[in-house]
Amino acid sequence: MPTFTYKAKGSDGNVTEGKVEAPAQREAEARLRSQHLTVIEIREGGGFDIMAILKPKPPVGTKDLVLFSRQLSTLVSAGVPIVQGLGILEAQCENPTFKDILANVKADIEGGLSISDTLKKYPQAFPELYTSMVKAGELGGILDTILERLTSYLENAEALKAKVKSAMMYPAIVLSICAALTVFLMIFVIPTFEKIFASFGAELPFLTQLLIDTANAMKSPLGLVIILGTPPAGWYGFKAFYARPFGQRWCDAKALQLPVFGIILKKVAVAKFTRTLGTLIKSGVPIMQALETVAATAGNVVIAEAVLQTRESIREGGRIADPLKKSGIFPNMVTSMISVGEETGALDIMLSKIAEFYDQEVDAAVKGLTSMIEPLVMCVMGVVIGTIVIGMFMPMFGMGELASKAG
Repeated sequence: MPTFTYKAKGSDGNVTEGKVEAPAQREAEARLRSQHLTVIEIREGGGFDIMAILKPKPPVGTKDLVLFSRQLSTLVSAGVPIVQGLGILEAQCENPTFKDILANVKADIEGGLSISDTLKKYPQAFPELYTSMVKAGELGGILDTILERLTSYLENAEALKAKVKSAMMYPAIVLSICAALTVFLMIFVIPTFEKIFASFGAELPFLTQLLIDTANAMKSPLGLVIILGTPPAGWYGFKAFYARPFGQRWCDAKALQLPVFGIILKKVAVAKFTRTLGTLIKSGVPIMQALETVAATAGNVVIAEAVLQTRESIREGGRIADPLKKSGIFPNMVTSMISVGEETGALDIMLSKIAEFYDQEVDAAVKGLTSMIEPLVMCVMGVVIGTIVIGMFMPMFGMGELASKAG
């Protein structure tokens, strides 16, 4: 009898892994459901799979989800049954990971599960926002419309993310090149000058001697360990700190307070919040559930806390705009427009307009940041490389005197 390896979530919320024997995958999932487990991932076999290590399956990306949503929306609106549509999309899917997930989704729906409940089993492909909107589409009988809105939402969110990445990429690359060039000069070039200066037997200027001592320290075994080990150690240390609730909140709060980048991050947060909440409300998701989903997908603990406080305010009969204004994260223009949207009953329209406005704001801020960072980074490179060059050539100015003393 085949053995299936699974990862499942229990009724207490804990994720467990294990193996189960069953004639087929569907029977294996049925056994796990009878044990009050929600299957997250299941595959046949449980031994040591060397190919899975050497060639892991690619993750499900936003592009895969966008293409799937648009095609499924077209098929559903054309009257194709959902199971048949999933079969068509599975056959033409190029991502092997997503292909397996679609096969399991199709089998679960054939077994009687609703679409949204089935998608919840695969959070690695379908985020919480996606399943919430699909559930609203099922209940309202407008699944094709919801899928089209999801496609637009995912495309806009990905475009916003790409803008921020492009702003960070240039300075990161230039500074990395600067650091690599500095290390190369310190380890391979400066020792050559040291031999020349040593032959004169004269005292070197302070800056030159400091550079030589630093280069010697960097060439030592301990120095090489520090140079090669500091970046990964710093990265893993940051991840470990960020994994703790206190560390995550501290980092997220400080990120919003950064001089230049903090402004962009706030604008990105506002654009994401308004677009997500507006899309959910427009799709018929209840406001309490919508705010809970927005908080879960905020990407920043400070913003998530502000959203959850808004949710509690609504539970107690309050309004959305007031707690958002108290948080200090959302500008007055945003809270005022949300307040007007609440009063006029056009909150989803107002949120969409805010999202469009802040998309343009982020675009302008990214362009401004890029134009500002370029000369700043060049100045940093000039100072670092210039200091090394000046330090090495300072003794050359007294070369004649040093040579006469050596003679």
